[in-house]
Amino acid sequence: MNPIQTYLKENEEQFMDELFSLIRIPSVSSNPEHKDDMLACAQQWKDLLLKAGADEAMVMPSAGNPIVFAQKTVNPDAKTVLVYAHYDVMPAEPLELWKSEPFEPEIRDGKIWARGADDDKGQSFIQVKAFEYLVKHNLLTHNVKFIFEGEEEIGSPSLEEFCINHKELLKADIILVSDTSMLGAELPSLTTGLRGLAYWEIEVTGPNRDLHSGHFGGAVANPINTLCGMLAKVIDENGKITIPHFYDDVEEVPQAEREMIAQIPFNEEKYKEAIGVEELSGEAGYSTLERNSCRPSFDICGIWGGYTGEGSKTVLPSKAYAKVSCRLVPHQEHHKISQLFKEYIEKSAPKSVKVKVTPMHGGQGYVCPITLPAYQAAEKGFEIAFGKKPLAVRRGGSIPIISTFEQVLGIKTILMGFGLESNAIHSPNENLPLDIFRKGVEAVIEFHKAYK
Repeated sequence: MNPIQTYLKENEEQFMDELFSLIRIPSVSSNPEHKDDMLACAQQWKDLLLKAGADEAMVMPSAGNPIVFAQKTVNPDAKTVLVYAHYDVMPAEPLELWKSEPFEPEIRDGKIWARGADDDKGQSFIQVKAFEYLVKHNLLTHNVKFIFEGEEEIGSPSLEEFCINHKELLKADIILVSDTSMLGAELPSLTTGLRGLAYWEIEVTGPNRDLHSGHFGGAVANPINTLCGMLAKVIDENGKITIPHFYDDVEEVPQAEREMIAQIPFNEEKYKEAIGVEELSGEAGYSTLERNSCRPSFDICGIWGGYTGEGSKTVLPSKAYAKVSCRLVPHQEHHKISQLFKEYIEKSAPKSVKVKVTPMHGGQGYVCPITLPAYQAAEKGFEIAFGKKPLAVRRGGSIPIISTFEQVLGIKTILMGFGLESNAIHSPNENLPLDIFRKGVEAVIEFHKAYK
């Protein structure tokens, strides 16, 4: 057992008491009834950061829930790591599916069970305990700042403005985040990319009222038929998106990274079986793992119109609607793509209907070069703690605030997450294995030791 592991074992009871003090606060950002809990959780984090060795910690106001900021200055001329996390959690419902109380943490079967055990109180606690170890043992050679927000689970609506207003306070060389997952407990990985998002609602209007399909069918354009035809043409027979200039800013994944993706254990037959399909589809020339992580995609998320009640009604509807989205890759600007799609749909609409495209929310993609010194330090940290070099993995989902950090603060982010699929974040019986907690703390300690 090395000195870090010994320290964790000797202090585990105290650490669990501290983590449980955070988990017991139901900091559910989506429910206004928990406004006081948000402040209480922020205050508790402030106290724990000071206890861990921060020179100063404060609870700062934002347009929404308060933000916790703390810092430790070792040398004004040294590099600075900014640790980002969030203290808000998802609602615990449905409560009847929990095996224990969601806000009364339990240790069972070698795991911590509670809402926030992983996302993100447990993972952010990993960061703070690693920091504490480094301070206590005089191993910290660079400065560390912390920014913990309380609105990540509702889209971080206040954080961009906070960053703009406090750019000097948040000045750093790299951002470190533990809010992502690994491929498996025995298969450590670092997230190197996230896809962006663009989302629209489409309204197609034909006649000025619903019509009798017997009297008008075949003579008047059906908005649902028309909408389906327009959307079907967005993707061609090779899985490519047909919107002009859509791929102008798409960066091809470097061959070295494609080779890393190819090393990820992946059983296509089990994948198909798990989701109940006989065949996969997508852009020609790319593997399944490339298609769902580092290539753009287009999806119809919902479509409706006409009569959908019980029985039948022979109607030619006046209107049809759809909600559609694109997952974007790094360097695709979501505002630009949003406008390109709007123009494409409006231009492709026949004169027999009127089309209205309403852009909704969106966000930028993100990519972390594996050549960054901070990435290589994280890689070394994983290798020491988990006993094997982590794979570089791009994820198909989106965390818009990561790209916001890059745009507003001009700083790259290292996504050093320790979650597992079995941790059931956002679901009943969320958990965090104690073994992963211990290895996570060790990995972050080794990151700081290696980052020069």
